Amino acid sequence: MKCTRRITDDLYYVGGNDRRLSLFENCFPIPDGIAYNSYLLLDEKTVLFDTVDYAIGRQFVDNITSLLDDRKLDYLVVNHMEPDHCSLITQIISMYPEVQLIANKKTLGLIEQFYNIDMTERTIFVGDGDSFSTGAHSLKFFTAPMVHWPEVMFTYDETDKVLFSADAFGTFGALDGRIFNDEFDYRHEFVNEARRYYANIVGKYGAQVQAVFKKLPSEIAYVCPLHGPVWRRDIPFILEKYQAWSTYTPEENGVFIAYASMYGDTELVASVLAAKLAERGMVNMKMVDVSNNHYSYHISDIFKYSTIVFAAPSYNMSVHPKMNELIQEMKEITIRNRAYAVIENGSWAPSAAKTIKGVVDGLKDMRQIGDTITIKSAISEDQEESLSKLADIIVDEVRED
Repeated sequence: MKCTRRITDDLYYVGGNDRRLSLFENCFPIPDGIAYNSYLLLDEKTVLFDTVDYAIGRQFVDNITSLLDDRKLDYLVVNHMEPDHCSLITQIISMYPEVQLIANKKTLGLIEQFYNIDMTERTIFVGDGDSFSTGAHSLKFFTAPMVHWPEVMFTYDETDKVLFSADAFGTFGALDGRIFNDEFDYRHEFVNEARRYYANIVGKYGAQVQAVFKKLPSEIAYVCPLHGPVWRRDIPFILEKYQAWSTYTPEENGVFIAYASMYGDTELVASVLAAKLAERGMVNMKMVDVSNNHYSYHISDIFKYSTIVFAAPSYNMSVHPKMNELIQEMKEITIRNRAYAVIENGSWAPSAAKTIKGVVDGLKDMRQIGDTITIKSAISEDQEESLSKLADIIVDEVRED
């Protein structure tokens, strides 16, 4: 039984959902599952845009065969060769032995690596700006290297103004029958997972995203990503988000307080600072215990807010392991362009601030505001003034932004 939806007169959604998978890429928590998107165009020639993960292969095959009915599949456009989008390539080839691939040369190399098959004679090679007619539709191709693999390309249907954007503009989270962004409150239901997806999957490649932005067509009626909802309304909203995220521009002027605490003393310091910020009218603020959530959520928050406070105890002449995990991931993703403050705790040899600053100061356009505050075991009454001063500095920083 098929489970599909029509997007335009002759374009269909043929993807599906995996709600059983707990870790995307065996790394990132996906409590709401993940959608694997694929699209089928029924023009004079039939065109499939990418496949899906093997986990939903049965549903995918039912969707394809039901819509094609007695027709053959003429072309398979491979925009991205990551296994969650290409696992069914060999099955599609065996089901439709006359199908031709539309891909670039880097894609073909990855097909040979993954599946040990030579598709050279059955591949139509395309490059930047090339066009291809399927009948009533004209497809145009844009390379998008390192967004977020080297072979990635976008396909643009010039006829219906549909952009097939590979992993770009995607999001974590399964779909529930509603596949279009305007069928739910996207700005509240999905934007955090869209940011978390971008920040952790694509976030390192901001310059490459910016390069692709220069190639995008001026008219886009639909954006069809490989994960998450299809955009058909309010498209400037997601484009503006990507513009900010890919230039490492804070999405909002606000404060993200990330703390680690073994016995509650460092947490108390973070709480006192948060209270002082609130007293000064700082309401756009989020405070988290980095030990309680996967770092991908904290990376997303760092992409969102303009100012970060790191508060952590010393640990083995370094910093608490969970705080260390976060700052190392910041380094991997090349976070930049944020103001930050540091609070450390150390009973006999404080080392947390040195470790934090050693990593964060090595990132581009990161500015420490205020002096490092050092707590020895627990905050004392005479140190409250230093937290008050830091609160004043943070408020001034955010208001200037």
